[in-house]
Amino acid sequence: MSADKSEERFDEMLGRGLRKRAEPVPDDFTDRMLRRVREEQQRRILARVIMEERLALAGCILLGIITVIMAAVFPGIAGSFTKQAEVFIDKITQIIEAVGGQWQFYTVLAGAFGFAVYSLVDLLVGDS
Repeated sequence: MSADKSEERFDEMLGRGLRKRAEPVPDDFTDRMLRRVREEQQRRILARVIMEERLALAGCILLGIITVIMAAVFPGIAGSFTKQAEVFIDKITQIIEAVGGQWQFYTVLAGAFGFAVYSLVDLLVGDS
């Protein structure tokens, strides 16, 4: 509804400005101008989204390169990391064996926790 009012107001201002001139104006002039404005806005939005995607891709590539360089420069850290990963995987299998009898309860609990996190993020971030 506000778009209709702004279009009407634009039409009035345009009409007043054009009445001062003696040149004929096509009937669809306002529609063509508004379409151009919308297309320009869409182009700007698309360009911004493309730039954000390129930056995200560059960040991921850079992070991967840094990780490879760190593993090559500091092999002790990489070895320690793989040992810790093995311990972590072993602990996960132990936890799965221990929780095996009550998996339904933990599944519901995980679902409720996931929904709570989703609701909190939706509340804080919103539609932006």
